[in-house]
Amino acid sequence: MVQSIVLDNSETWTIKEDQKQKLTTFEMAVLRKICGITRRDRRRNVDILKELQVEKDINAVLQTRRLTYFGHVTRTEKDRYPNILMHGYTHRRRPRGRPRKRWLDNITEDCEYLNLTRRNVSQTTE
Repeated sequence: MVQSIVLDNSETWTIKEDQKQKLTTFEMAVLRKICGITRRDRRRNVDILKELQVEKDINAVLQTRRLTYFGHVTRTEKDRYPNILMHGYTHRRRPRGRPRKRWLDNITEDCEYLNLTRRNVSQTTE
């Protein structure tokens, strides 16, 4: 239940590695609290996840939700706002420095991690 509250509207998040780590830390803190295990007990996270029979960690659930939403948006009509915004382009100069991470960059990373193409994801996810 906590996971669904934390991941509310997470399909649209652009998330970086440090934010993924913070989500994992929060999830483990909540699971430890639920089990009554403190950090002083020196129990490994893997053992706690196995004991609670957690199949997917919070980042895997986030990845699944994001790819599902991507498939939904790509299957919508081309004149709908989510599809227009996903494929849109703004005509302005980019600021100096490293480019900001975009939502489609997360989708590309998720697809590479799962050995999928973006076309396969848009056709197979529901």
